[in-house]
Amino acid sequence: MPTKPDFALSRRAFNEKALLLALAGVSVTISACGGGGDSNPSGGTPPPASGDKAGTISANHGHTAVIRAAELAAGGDVNLDISGTSGHMHRVLLTGAQVTQIAGGTRVSKASTTDDGHSHDVTFN
Repeated sequence: MPTKPDFALSRRAFNEKALLLALAGVSVTISACGGGGDSNPSGGTPPPASGDKAGTISANHGHTAVIRAAELAAGGDVNLDISGTSGHMHRVLLTGAQVTQIAGGTRVSKASTTDDGHSHDVTFN
């Protein structure tokens, strides 16, 4: 009998996170990943709070990208660690101008750093 991966969310946990994202005005995109990575069930970024902006990550397999409300209000450069529960790290560097655009509702896409042989495109708004 196949076992469930360590990084899998329970149905209840997934629904709770999806509801939080929906209430924050963020769409949830589910996509498969051709590769894996070591799981890291104790890691990850907490779900977005009110005023935070969560990004959509291409070919996602456990990464999370959240700009906190305080970072959006400050409008400075933001260096996001999007590791989430993927077991490996990617970073996304956003300039102050890009953070200001995201805070204002403009769609901004940025490529992550490459690690474990791949990178991801992260899109906000």
